[in-house]
Amino acid sequence: MNRRNLLKSLSLLPLAGAAAAIPNEANAQKKSQRDQWTPKKQVIRKSNSGGNTNPTVAAPATGAKPAAPAPVLSGCIRSGHLLFVSGIGGWYAERRAEPGDIKVQIQSALTTMKEVLEDAGSSMANVLKVHMTVAEPNKNIALLNEGYRGFFPDPPPVRSYTGCGVDQMGRDGILVQVDCIAYVD
Repeated sequence: MNRRNLLKSLSLLPLAGAAAAIPNEANAQKKSQRDQWTPKKQVIRKSNSGGNTNPTVAAPATGAKPAAPAPVLSGCIRSGHLLFVSGIGGWYAERRAEPGDIKVQIQSALTTMKEVLEDAGSSMANVLKVHMTVAEPNKNIALLNEGYRGFFPDPPPVRSYTGCGVDQMGRDGILVQVDCIAYVD
């Protein structure tokens, strides 16, 4: 390298260093903002189910099963333009005398979901994802699908389900539980 080219390359080094520093400062600022960001969430609805607010429930004097402790959850939370609706069971004794089959229960749960979404300023048309916990899916999936049809416009939201035994649903009589993620303006 001759002297002229050497001097020329050395004179450009400070400019290159300054240019390189700009993206590093911008990246550091972005990283700092990302590290400090926390989601803003607003509880739209308390727990979907009632229940005793005392987490330690003594058995009643009659010898009956104690009431289930209150769930530790929010029924619906908004974060930005998203709503997160927690699990809604297909049957609650205080709403209907008999549990009914899974078709009746999915319709009941989705009707409650619709009410929750509307209370939060959204609708079933804005549901992005539905997840269901289904008791004995091999036995119940056809009836579940019958009850599910008609609640969502085309195209329907993405959907997944988890199967389990009837005794694992957490409350006697419940055959399905649904939760969802929806968009809200």
